[in-house]
Amino acid sequence: MPEPAPLRIVVVGQGAAGVAAALSAAEAARTAGRAVAVTLIDKASESDAGGNTRWSPSNMRMASPDRVEDSFVHDVLAATKNRGDARYFTRLAADAPEVAAWAVSHGVAFIQPPYYLAKGPPRIQPQGGGAALLAALVKAAKAAGVSFRYECAARGIVQAEGRIVGLEVDQSGRRETLPAEAIVLANGGFQGSAALMREHFGPGGDTMRLISPGTHYNGGDGIAMALAAGAAKSGDWNGMHAEPVDARATTSAPVVLVYPFGIVVDKTGRRFFDEGAGLVHETWEWLAREIHFNRPGSIAYTILDSRLFDIADYKRAIRSEVEPFRADTLSGLAGLIGVDAAALGETIAAYNAACVGTPDAFDATRCDGLHTHGLAPPKSNWARAIASPPYLAWPLVGAVAYTFGGIATDEHARVLRPDGTVLPGLYAAGEITGHFYEAAPNSVAVLRALVFGRIAGRQAVAI
Repeated sequence: MPEPAPLRIVVVGQGAAGVAAALSAAEAARTAGRAVAVTLIDKASESDAGGNTRWSPSNMRMASPDRVEDSFVHDVLAATKNRGDARYFTRLAADAPEVAAWAVSHGVAFIQPPYYLAKGPPRIQPQGGGAALLAALVKAAKAAGVSFRYECAARGIVQAEGRIVGLEVDQSGRRETLPAEAIVLANGGFQGSAALMREHFGPGGDTMRLISPGTHYNGGDGIAMALAAGAAKSGDWNGMHAEPVDARATTSAPVVLVYPFGIVVDKTGRRFFDEGAGLVHETWEWLAREIHFNRPGSIAYTILDSRLFDIADYKRAIRSEVEPFRADTLSGLAGLIGVDAAALGETIAAYNAACVGTPDAFDATRCDGLHTHGLAPPKSNWARAIASPPYLAWPLVGAVAYTFGGIATDEHARVLRPDGTVLPGLYAAGEITGHFYEAAPNSVAVLRALVFGRIAGRQAVAI
């Protein structure tokens, strides 16, 4: 008897979700003794492929590589204001340790991330960040027989009689259809599309800075193809993960996360939010959006004094390669950053007078309760007078990492129709899926990409 034709699977996108899907599909087919042809395409060149993952520290919300906290599901759902799918996040928590072990088996080493100062959810990080994670998994996928095609853009899902039969692509100016019985979409959100950003976030959405060189490849192509094929929308279409970055920096994700230990002012020299309202990962999205959409010139400045240098490992919270503005007087600092000196002086004098509590109680690693009294807006933690020169300033702008609006999937990474039924042969994982609302659960993006990418690959083989 002739050999049965191999099952053809096409994966779109070489970020964490796509590589996990391709590798797991090849492995699952080998285990099942099933012939399979897995092709992964990415519209970037081979040297640039990897989307956000390639540039991300890839922190993962795990207590250690073999466990998540007992409160994981509760805490992640709370970040979504309980609008998220409990089954999805329960599956994420259940599969995370196995996926971490799987990554380790392919050469990924995990460390504690040297990133945050304040304590928050426990996190692990692949040594070498997202670039190292991808390098290990791509190497394993190639060894497992996965074919890679670069500078190859997905254009449309081809269906016949209600089933997937192929993926239309463009490569080198030539349009073709790749035959496929299953497709895994893993090519990100729509943050790289100026038109879609303006459509969903209003004026200014199209000018928001992208956090990494890989972010601009996420133009919403996969979402549009899935919707055209009958998928349902999901997630918060007015939600995004954004972070405050140094306006002068040119590197990827040059975040400045020491702002809770000082104050933030806009170009008028006035404060506009509670810098100590929570741990930095609880306030950075709001701050980044407020700066970009509502502050004059879409810029703000975090102001600190020399006591920043007394905070152990403070540089861990600064990824900008540019040194701060520095001056021995507040008026001198105001001149350097182009803010009215009198207004800045009044703001800092009012802030200093409102600080209550013992400065010795300051603790950068937790919400310490040092607050202001009678100040609007208040500062709820880390409130100490700014009075010890030299004075420091970083200019901040908001940068988008990924959007929340996407396509609906279940806990098996299957794409769903508006009526809740499964769209046969179509799977999705990562940022393209709409499971976040209100705020991004901290350090979950890459973890869920790996977990549901691996699930998607296995499901594709099982059709």
